[in-house]
Amino acid sequence: MVKVLILCASPRKESNTMLVLEECAETIRKNGLETEIISLRQMKIRSCIACGKCSEIHECALNDGVNDIIEKIKEADGFIVGSPVYFGTARGDLMSVLQRIGMVSRSSGNFLSWKVGGPIAVARRGGHTATIQEMLMFFFINEMIVPGSTYWNMVFGHQPGQVEEDKEGMETIRRFGYNIAKLIKKIK
Repeated sequence: MVKVLILCASPRKESNTMLVLEECAETIRKNGLETEIISLRQMKIRSCIACGKCSEIHECALNDGVNDIIEKIKEADGFIVGSPVYFGTARGDLMSVLQRIGMVSRSSGNFLSWKVGGPIAVARRGGHTATIQEMLMFFFINEMIVPGSTYWNMVFGHQPGQVEEDKEGMETIRRFGYNIAKLIKKIK
């Protein structure tokens, strides 16, 4: 079955970021694709140590759960990442994960190349576009295909559940999910 893997960077159990990603996943499922959301919550992610071992062993030398994520990405046709905005940027642990995934892909036959996906940012007030741009670099440098939506993939909300009040933001995310599913089906 065609599958989209979704990575949630929020450290909170019931977060606005997770609500947004669940809405995106539901839209993708309604369009005939399987989804799985993985949360980085409670994972102790390390940054890349530039050891170069990934080119020899074709996985990351650090053992903190990122290799499990990598294996799921290899099996997936799509990959979406969602992050809350912290001080105007994506969470540091998410960027560490993406950098390590990218390093392993580049040293292991570029398994990310031609996968469909993109970033989603959730914030109380601002920093969305900088966060999206920061995460978007990962997709482009790994030759991935990023479909658009009706606006930037951003949703506003601070208190738990408040993202549901951002009607335009949630509709943008649903359209993004629809476009992800449609593009994957066209490619397959």
